[in-house]
Amino acid sequence: MSFVPYPADFAERYRAAGYWRGETFGSLLRERAAAFGDRVALVGGADRWTYSELDERADRLAAGFARLSIGPGDRVVVQLPNRPAFYEVIFALFRVGALPVFALPAHRSAEIGYFCAFTEASAYVTTDVHDGFDHRELAAVLKVPYVIVDGDPGPYIPLESLRVSEPVTGVRPPRPGDVAFLQLSGGSTGTPKLIPRTHDDYLYSVRGSAEICGLDADSVYLCALPAAHNFPLSSPGVLGVLYAGGHAVMAPRPTPDTCFPLIEREGVTITALVPPLAIIWAEAATHATADLSSLRVLQVGGATFAEEAARRVGPALGCTLQQVFGMAEGLVNYTRLDDPADLVVGTQGRPISPDDEILIVDDDDRPVAPGDPGHLLTRGPYTIRGYYRAEEHNRTAFTGDGFYRTGDIVRRLATGHLVVVGRAKDQINRGGEKISAKEVENHLLAHPTVLDTSVVAVPDDYLGERTRAYVVPRDGGPAPTAPVLRRFLRERGLAAYKIPDQFAFVDTLPTTAVGKISKGDLRSR
Repeated sequence: MSFVPYPADFAERYRAAGYWRGETFGSLLRERAAAFGDRVALVGGADRWTYSELDERADRLAAGFARLSIGPGDRVVVQLPNRPAFYEVIFALFRVGALPVFALPAHRSAEIGYFCAFTEASAYVTTDVHDGFDHRELAAVLKVPYVIVDGDPGPYIPLESLRVSEPVTGVRPPRPGDVAFLQLSGGSTGTPKLIPRTHDDYLYSVRGSAEICGLDADSVYLCALPAAHNFPLSSPGVLGVLYAGGHAVMAPRPTPDTCFPLIEREGVTITALVPPLAIIWAEAATHATADLSSLRVLQVGGATFAEEAARRVGPALGCTLQQVFGMAEGLVNYTRLDDPADLVVGTQGRPISPDDEILIVDDDDRPVAPGDPGHLLTRGPYTIRGYYRAEEHNRTAFTGDGFYRTGDIVRRLATGHLVVVGRAKDQINRGGEKISAKEVENHLLAHPTVLDTSVVAVPDDYLGERTRAYVVPRDGGPAPTAPVLRRFLRERGLAAYKIPDQFAFVDTLPTTAVGKISKGDLRSR
């Protein structure tokens, strides 16, 4: 089975509760165009499209896809950088019932080839050259009927040629319970699994996120992270701001020198970053010339944010920090904008929905004591019941009664807020003593000479695993040394077995395609 549906009794419950409202993405854009027609929807480069223009462009492109016989259920791999055309393409595919398969600009032939082959894709939509890489070269090894290029097409189909002025006919519009697209799992190693999201479940997540984040028609969202990633797509992301009637600004790269002028020019009110970028932005804000005063909320997510770093970001950027902990498979948690400071900096938030079911269990699936750390399991109105075409993997990734095993180790406070201790595989077992990499990282970040850090396990013949801390020093001050940092950790009361056995001082930390620190790369060094 390629798609595991929600059980009928759960689906009925979610509809009765008003979570699933029978909307589709195509109808959403149509309704927003009717309500906010002349208001700006998307900004990127020289493009500045209103809601009516986006709606019309999606219709014209949908007709072009239909002319290629791309329709209901067909999979289309979409690999586009941050530009308005990304949304024109996916809304056009929604209109004809085709399923975008979201690829990231950093993916190369191994990933794109896998996505196209595994999904039996009908088409691959990409760009010409982005950040010095010619994406058309990937197409030469793909076995797909159509390669469509936004920009100079070379030997392939220009996206521009598909924008035709004719109505889509003979195509059954998608139903709310149909799969809308295939998202990528957020793992930092291995080939990503594909996540089927329906119109009903994903739109509930978008709507709930927009409400929690206080979005309205005056909201301006800066899309700094890759547009296809779940976080800037829907938490609340560009889809959330379009749902609310605001507008989104597409940043070609997430650096301060690119984003700070956009914040000033467009009056950006909210944006989202991963922790390493948030630290860089906070540093850059101390000498920025751009006016950042419009920025009200900085979301940080995609990986857990060390408390010491979290305390610095809001004051440095003059805005409210909102921590976001979620997954493309479903569950999303937010610190609320009116939460007290200790919850904002010390937790990763609480779930969107009152029907997000949370279990925290030990290695044998037994509930842990309240407040104790354990494995996070969840099910709810926007959490999938199985990966796409992954029947064998689903047997271990989901319990028999439908709970998704997230792979996260968390503890839950009495308020319902979750504190992410780490990933199950991110626990270091040093001679039988369990060490949380996140805890050690948090202490190291409190040292004034440390800009960023990542702690990983390295093999050891005697203890099984030892700890190595990769440290990025701050510029313009004394360089940290291993003896100084060990003494600092001891003085902070850290248990001796938790103090890293090894230190490595580096200029930068490697990152994954979406900007998370790649612990897999660090472990392999």
